This record gives sequence, C-alpha cells and structure tokens, in this order.
Amino acid sequence: MWGGALASRTRLLPKAWRRTLGLEHGDKLSDALQLTSSDRLAHLYPLYALQENMSDMLAVEAKNDLKKLLFVPSEAELQQAEQLFVEPVGSARTHMAYVSSAERIDHAPKSTVPEVCFLGRSNVGKSSLLRAMFSLAPNVYVRVSKTPGHTKKLNFFRVGRSFLLVDAPGYGYRAPIDFTAMVSVYLKNRQSLKNVLLLIDSGVGIQPPDRAIISALENMNVSYTMVLTKSDRASRRDLLRSVLTVQQFIKKRTTGCFPEPLLVSSHTYAGISLLRCFIAHVTGTISNST
Repeated sequence: MWGGALASRTRLLPKAWRRTLGLEHGDKLSDALQLTSSDRLAHLYPLYALQENMSDMLAVEAKNDLKKLLFVPSEAELQQAEQLFVEPVGSARTHMAYVSSAERIDHAPKSTVPEVCFLGRSNVGKSSLLRAMFSLAPNVYVRVSKTPGHTKKLNFFRVGRSFLLVDAPGYGYRAPIDFTAMVSVYLKNRQSLKNVLLLIDSGVGIQPPDRAIISALENMNVSYTMVLTKSDRASRRDLLRSVLTVQQFIKKRTTGCFPEPLLVSSHTYAGISLLRCFIAHVTGTISNST
C-alpha cells in the first residue's frame, strides 16, 4: 500500500544475520520474511527503520518530515516486483538481458516499453547497485570496476517485456568528454523515460555536481527520485543527518523530485526489494494501491 504507518521500533540489519542468510551474495524476499519483525522491516523498509531507531534525536519538524512516508508497498507487492527480476525456470527465451550500448540517442534501441535511468556521480556505486538489482538473474552481467568512471556509454538492460533499465555514464570525475551532449539529449528527448534514479552517496550528501544535474533535470521537467547509496558505510547518526538534509533539499529546492529519498545498500541488499518495487510502480508494471 502507499502511505500508512509501520508499527514497530527497528534497527539496521545486523552483519551476523547477513552472513547467516547469505544476503551478501544475493537477495531473496523469502529470506527476509524469515526474520523477526524488526529485522525484516530494517531490511525491506530501511528509511522507516532508520527514523524509528533514531527518533529520540529528531526535532519535531524532522519527525514530521520523515513520518510522512509515501511509498510503503505491501510485502505482496514486493514479491510481485521481485518476480520481474527472476529468470523463469525453463524459459525458452531470455527474460532479462543486456540489450545494447549507445553513445547517442539515435543509436539507442527502439523502445516500446517504459525506461528508468540510473544516473549519478562517478564512484557513487551505480554499477554495484545495478548488479544488486539483477542479483537474482545470474545471466545478466553488470561490470563493476574499482576505477571510477568506467561507464562511457548508455547501457540498456531488458527486464522481461515490462521495462528497460538504463545505466548512464557517471558525471564529475572521469566523466566522458561528451557526457552533456550524450546524456542531456537522452534525458530531454527519450519519450519512454519514466523516471531518473539520481544516486547520491549517503556518506557525503548532495555535492556541487549533483546540484548541477538536479538543476538540469528541473529545467527539462524530467521526473526523478533521489536514491541514497552505500547506507551500510555510514553510522546511523550520520546516515540520519544525511537523510534529513536531502529531505529538506527536496522539500525546499525541487519540484520534479519524488518527495522522499530511497535508502539502499548494494552490499547488504537493504532497500533493494523496495527499489525494485518502486521501479515497477513508476513504470506502471504494478498498479498503485491506496
């Protein structure tokens, strides 16, 4: 369901549990559903878990901002979204696959389905996040390099007949020389683009290059959503501070951004099921429920 409250004080996912269930190697909703209520909520709904765990340090205004969560899908919806990312057993046709790469929009594959684009600074963890998204489809290879800025083209991945995920080159450090011409034209003219997932490093927050991209998205009237990455690397207090700062920025400085950020970790897979479900909603694959 959209909105509503989740009752239970929660905490961030413990490392011992991640090792026990093997979530550092793949994320299955069925594993998360075996947890206690608090741990399950921490893994599936990390933003809610964070605010509940740190509620004592929040000012009244901050509490009000965080508790107005808009995207809280049911576990049934999370399961429905997960199935979109699983390769059907015995399928004669590849359900999910890398499609192609393009340096210009006229080289991009013709799309008759919705698209969601992953965009972020170099070294924000974009490729790692995409690999986590496809963790249940081992046939889909997403290259992850230790060197920032290795993605130089728009890379298109098919998720069944439902939608395409697009991996855009990182901006900032080691960005392609033609980044602006390549990505801006795509964002402005791609009719099938439904949402841009703008990745922000939760450890450092919104940086000047991010602000420039946000300004461009606002000017182009492109719908976008901020996704805070690397949530496992920051302390709870620093993570909450980063979330509150981003929340206030969205509220005061944007009009085209989804009103709340999403919180993910490619290492622990916290928030990955929620992100899959969010994509399924914005592409119309799963109908919104109230």
